[in-house]
Amino acid sequence: MPIRVQGDLPAREKLERENIFVMDEGRAEHQDIRPLEIAILNLMPLKEETELQLLRSLSNTPIQVNVTFLHVASHESKNTSTSHLNKFYLNFEDVRDQDFDGMIITGAPVEQMEFEKVDYWQELTEILDWTKEHVTSTIHLCWGAQAALYHHFGLQKKMLHHKMFGLFWHKVSNRKIPLVRGFDDVFLAPHSRHTEVSRDDIAACEDLVILAESEEAGVFLAMTKDGRQIYVMGHPEYDRVTLDGEYKRDLGKGLPIDLPKNYYQGDDPTNKPLLMWRSHANNLYTNWINYYVYQITPYSLGQKITVKRVD
Repeated sequence: MPIRVQGDLPAREKLERENIFVMDEGRAEHQDIRPLEIAILNLMPLKEETELQLLRSLSNTPIQVNVTFLHVASHESKNTSTSHLNKFYLNFEDVRDQDFDGMIITGAPVEQMEFEKVDYWQELTEILDWTKEHVTSTIHLCWGAQAALYHHFGLQKKMLHHKMFGLFWHKVSNRKIPLVRGFDDVFLAPHSRHTEVSRDDIAACEDLVILAESEEAGVFLAMTKDGRQIYVMGHPEYDRVTLDGEYKRDLGKGLPIDLPKNYYQGDDPTNKPLLMWRSHANNLYTNWINYYVYQITPYSLGQKITVKRVD
């Protein structure tokens, strides 16, 4: 998929080195098509790393995508320069009156805090409410999924005894749903979190359907029956060395951290991790773009969206 971004976005050069087709604004303006408008609310501290991971994940269909990066105005980023944010990001007030075909809300390293104690919680809840009227379908990742489940359905997160960290095997629960079309019966996906929303709570919510889960890591993928809200409890967008970086960072800080499961060959952190989840991650985002955005969204953004519920 040609991804349309600003020509000088740092992630663009790295994507092009991977032979991913990235289109700048000038060329895109000469395309006689309407691109899909996708907003990414990036709550992660290392924003440039997350930009690269998500743009890579969105690069696998022939549909042109125009990406708008958003950040919360009520939080001061300590790990991304102000110049980068000012140049490549908008805040919610800039887009409040706009409509988007799709949106991704990332995770954030605040899961051990109560939701209401997060300094941008009020702004985030405004955005979550806004998506119900202004976005065709929204993917929520990790803490972003927990936050949305809490806000929309009142589902509480629970602290885990040990950090869920590494690659975990998951089983597809409902193969008829297009979001998991093409998935194998079992697949690996990365997790890195201290909290979870219990399977029983999700299953008890009549408007939610569970699509993939793990005996060890719990629910991985769920969605509302109309496909407007998709919840991903892990980090399928992570690249090969993201967990490695987290592990070595925590070790360096003297924090309690277990070896990431199923990640290093022979459980030896001196070995290069095998990349064993990218195909399913790509499949997830491709299915989302095709079945829940492109085939549903109106040609003229802002028109009423009619979707078929899954029962």
